[in-house]
Amino acid sequence: MKKTRKIRLSGEEKFLFFIILSCVVGMFAVQIFFGAQISNYKMNIEKIDYKIETQKKKNQSLTMQVNELTSYENVSKVIEQMGLEYNNENIVVINK
Repeated sequence: MKKTRKIRLSGEEKFLFFIILSCVVGMFAVQIFFGAQISNYKMNIEKIDYKIETQKKKNQSLTMQVNELTSYENVSKVIEQMGLEYNNENIVVINK
């Protein structure tokens, strides 16, 4: 039968072991914390990108509406409805 020997650690070795273990646990905690922060930032960036894209689509739609409303045909219809007429003598051309 073999006798088992217990290994005894001195106080300094126990303290060093505790410090190393604390550092390892601390590094994992910091990594988890910063990983959560990064994913939160990524999610916020995605939300902002979505808002930007929807605003671009709205702007494009409004630009199309402005172009449609300022077309010659539409302006001439509004002029006729208001009882105005086109007078070529009132037009002044300025050349540079």
